[in-house]
Amino acid sequence: MLRDADIRDGLCDYLEIKYGKIRFFEELTMGRSRADIVMVTDQGLYGIEIKSDADTYERLTRQVRDYDRFFDYNYVVVGSSHAGHIREHVPDHWGIITVEDDGGKLDCYEMRMPQRSPKVKLNNQMGLLWRSELAVLQEKNGLYKYSDKSKMYRKKYLIASVDKELLRKQMLEVLFERDYSIFED
Repeated sequence: MLRDADIRDGLCDYLEIKYGKIRFFEELTMGRSRADIVMVTDQGLYGIEIKSDADTYERLTRQVRDYDRFFDYNYVVVGSSHAGHIREHVPDHWGIITVEDDGGKLDCYEMRMPQRSPKVKLNNQMGLLWRSELAVLQEKNGLYKYSDKSKMYRKKYLIASVDKELLRKQMLEVLFERDYSIFED
């Protein structure tokens, strides 16, 4: 029986081989849910929900709704006990990866590739950025700093002032560079 902790490292190794240049964030809050893993790629943000053999589908409906609003692509990763029924619990645009223990090594199988979420909003994604990261985007685009304004104001200002596709690309670059060492001091 695989648990969440048994899945994470092997899954991340699998995704690094599959996608190449990526960055992971764990336990990122979005909406009323918490994403188990967020993967940043050049193509977009991937939300990854892990349903281990010990999990239930109890919160999955709400999680799907939140993931779809925040991430370009979504995966559900399931242990073998859920593999037979998971298609009934997630939308068709969600990717599905099944995992099982193969003699102490995690075996990952992609049952279905993810498609772009039809409900993802740049406004929601920009809310995942820190205030300092929004300031970087303002500077990069030659915009006024508005250092006394709220995070929400800055986010709306950026969305109104910068081409959406350019801003989306810049947001991904900023997330690749996110530096947690600022909290160490």
